[in-house]
Amino acid sequence: MDLNKKYCLDANAFIEPWNKYFTINRCPGYWDILEDLGKKLIIFCPDQVKREIDRVDDGLKSWLDARHFFFRQETEVVQQHVRTILKAFPQLINVGANRSMADPWVIAHAMAEQAVVVSKEYLVRPGQKSAQIKVPDVCKHFKIACINDFSFIDELGIKFKASI
Repeated sequence: MDLNKKYCLDANAFIEPWNKYFTINRCPGYWDILEDLGKKLIIFCPDQVKREIDRVDDGLKSWLDARHFFFRQETEVVQQHVRTILKAFPQLINVGANRSMADPWVIAHAMAEQAVVVSKEYLVRPGQKSAQIKVPDVCKHFKIACINDFSFIDELGIKFKASI
């Protein structure tokens, strides 16, 4: 594991594992590892991700409330990156369509800290019809590494152990 590498997590990189496949009851060790990586400043996310997660209290909100070290506040540099991102991709956010307001902030924080974005979204394939711009599309445009949570697990060498 490269301890100098940083990862900026999108809200969906917390929400989907928490609610679907790495639930706190099924994989508590996964969340312990994330907590440790957050304390070591290897993983982080913008405050806007926390606001998105706070909309639904599914247990994740409470878990994150006790772990403020995950969250970064915006800086002037991050704000400048957000302006650049939204100038190039104004459709990245769409309040009427309930699009994530955190997406440009995730990308901007990754730009500012030379971090890898971790998102559950996928690139829009050539020829695929999509009115929506996805986080990986924007990352590709700005040459920012973007991986899903399974690649994140592989890069960090996280291993799971099953038991009865």
